[in-house]
Amino acid sequence: MLATKNVIQNKGKRTAGIDGETWSSPHEKMKAALSLTDKEYNAKPLRRVYIEKYGSNKKRPLGIPTMYDRAMQSLYAMALDPIAEATGDKTSFGFRKFRSTHDACKQAFLCLSHTYAPVWVLEGDIKGCFDNISHQWLLDNVQMDESILKQFLKAGYVFERHLFPTDAGTPQGGIVSPILAI
Repeated sequence: MLATKNVIQNKGKRTAGIDGETWSSPHEKMKAALSLTDKEYNAKPLRRVYIEKYGSNKKRPLGIPTMYDRAMQSLYAMALDPIAEATGDKTSFGFRKFRSTHDACKQAFLCLSHTYAPVWVLEGDIKGCFDNISHQWLLDNVQMDESILKQFLKAGYVFERHLFPTDAGTPQGGIVSPILAI
């Protein structure tokens, strides 16, 4: 029920995947919650859209899963989140619950305020992190049902009525993607 609630109460609740479904009526929401299972689960391809990239005139690909696939991802994200928090770097702040830019600034201040503090700060960005993360590495290292994870990763996407395979990366727009990127 909570996995379904996460999907129907977020900003994308009126954005349909390739099946055109949105769960708007109470009956649809309850039916969805009761039907959520990994038995014979088959992830559908994502609907690909391109959105403006902040501070640039380039566009960023966004994969929109179906409502059902979002609920499945939410279910697995709830299970993976405590593992990610327990095993993740304590000084990592991206894509982490209850962590913000302010926490990152506080950590930088603490590290740089000592007498013998570093004199250089190196900022980095992994270009195309979501687009290029290795499926095999995720399958070997993420502690979840491998067949379900494989479906999340290999579902493909539909753009302009054409189906494209996904051989690498995890879709930006998927609920479980930020946890996989930690």
